[in-house]
Amino acid sequence: MQADSSLPIGQRIKKHRERIGMSQPVLGGLIGKSKEWVKAVENGRLKEPKLPVLVQIAQALGLRDLADLTGDGYAVSVSMFAGERHAALGLVQEALTEFRLTPPDHQTSVGHLAERLRTAWDVRHRSPDHRTQLGILLPDLLRDAQAAARARGDDRRTARKILAGTYQLADFYLAYQPSPELVWLVADRGMSEGIESDDPYVIACSAWAMVQALRDAGRWDEAISLARDAADRIVPYIERDSTADDWRGIVGALEAEIAYVHARTGRHGEAWAAWERADRYADRLGPAYRHVQTSFSRPVMQAHAVTLGVELQRPGEALAAANKFDADEIVSVPRRARHMIEVARAHAERKQSTAVLALLDKSERTASETIRYNGFAKSMIRELQARPPSGMREDVADLARRVGVAA
Repeated sequence: MQADSSLPIGQRIKKHRERIGMSQPVLGGLIGKSKEWVKAVENGRLKEPKLPVLVQIAQALGLRDLADLTGDGYAVSVSMFAGERHAALGLVQEALTEFRLTPPDHQTSVGHLAERLRTAWDVRHRSPDHRTQLGILLPDLLRDAQAAARARGDDRRTARKILAGTYQLADFYLAYQPSPELVWLVADRGMSEGIESDDPYVIACSAWAMVQALRDAGRWDEAISLARDAADRIVPYIERDSTADDWRGIVGALEAEIAYVHARTGRHGEAWAAWERADRYADRLGPAYRHVQTSFSRPVMQAHAVTLGVELQRPGEALAAANKFDADEIVSVPRRARHMIEVARAHAERKQSTAVLALLDKSERTASETIRYNGFAKSMIRELQARPPSGMREDVADLARRVGVAA
C-alpha cells in the first residue's frame, strides 16, 4: 500500500470514513451527495472535490485539519473555511428547532411583523457588525413569524410570506458558520413557506437562497435547474405594467447565480452568457434600483463580473471589471466588503501581495464580520503571514489579529 503521505484525496476520504465506521450512503447524505458519488470520488473515477465540498467532507468526518484530506503537510484548520461560531448561534438555532404545540398567549400582527422584517433587512445591509445585529433580532422574529404562520385566520397566507422572508434573512446569518444543517434547514423551510404562500415572487426569492445552498454543496446541476425553473416562472409577469420592479430584480439575481455556478465549474461561455442576461435586467431597472434580499443592482452586477473572472481563473478580466465602477456604489456594507475580498483574490492569483493586503485591510475596516467568516480571506491572510510584502510584516500581523487568524 502507498505511504500515507502519497495517498490521493479519494483514498484519504475512504480511510477516515472507515476509521469512524461511517458508510458511503451516510457520508453522501451528510454532504448532499449520493452513495455513487462518494464511491466514485474514493476510487478516483471523479476528480478531486473542490474546496467547499472538501470542507463539508472534513466536517462530516470530524476532521479538524484539511491536510488530513489533502495530504499536503500544510495544516489548515477546517474552521478557517467553515467559519467560527457566532455568539448568538445557539439562540438562533433554538428559535429554529423548538416546536410549540400550544399557541402563544399573544399574537403579533402581520403588519407589525412585516415592519420588523423590513427593519431587520435594513440593519443587515447597513451594519458592519451585521451578524451581531441579526443575532439580536432573529430569535424573537423567527418565533413570532413561525407562530403567525401556524395560526388560523385570513392573514395566514401573508404570514407565510413573512416567514419565508425571515428564513431568507436567517440564511445570511447562518452562512459560513459551522452549522451546515441549519443552512439547509432554513433554505428548505423557506422553499416550503414560499410554495404554501402560492406567490411566484416569494417562491423565486426562496429558490435564490436554496440555489446558494446547492451551489456551495457542489450540486451544480441542481442549482442551475432550480434557478432556471424559478426564473422561468416569473418571466411571464415581468412585461406587465402592474408588475413590481422586484419581480424583475429577482429574475436578474437568479440569472447572476446561474452565471456564478457556471463559473465555479469552469464553463466560461455559459457563465458570461448568464451574466449578460442578468446585466440586461440591471440595465432595465436603472442605476437607482436595488433588490433588498439579493443586493441585485447595477454596481453589484459589476461585482459579479469580478467574481466570475476570479472563479474562471482569469484575474485580468476580474481586475478590468473591478476598475469599471466605484465599490462605494454598493449600498450593502457587507456586500461591499465581500467585493473587496473578491478583488483581493484576483490580485492573489497574480501574486500581488501588497494589493491583497490593502484590499483585505479595507474589507475588514468596512465590515469586520464579513471577513471573519470568509474562508478565502483567511487563506490569503495565511499566505501573507508566510510571505509578507516587504516591510509590512507588522501590518499583516495587525490584520491577522483583527480577523482572528492565529500566527
